[in-house]
Amino acid sequence: MTKADIVSEISKGTGIDKQTVLASVESFMEIVKGSLAEGENVYLRGFGSFIVKKRAQKTARNISKNTTIIIPEHNIPSFKPARVFLNQVSNNNK
Repeated sequence: MTKADIVSEISKGTGIDKQTVLASVESFMEIVKGSLAEGENVYLRGFGSFIVKKRAQKTARNISKNTTIIIPEHNIPSFKPARVFLNQVSNNNK
């Protein structure tokens, strides 16, 4: 499902025009990205959490040049689904 599909489904379900729904969806995504960029987690009860995970510094190998490089500590965004969401998805697959 793409962003356009999501906008269409919300528009059909609510009767709100697609331009308004698209603006709302894009605004939601910008707020989530901005919060994660500032190191704040976003919690959506019943859906899941968008969280920032820290990756520790590690040593990696560049096998084409046969050298080692150090990858510095960095943050990555992650999504952790809520238990209700996980149960719903797992029950639909059975």
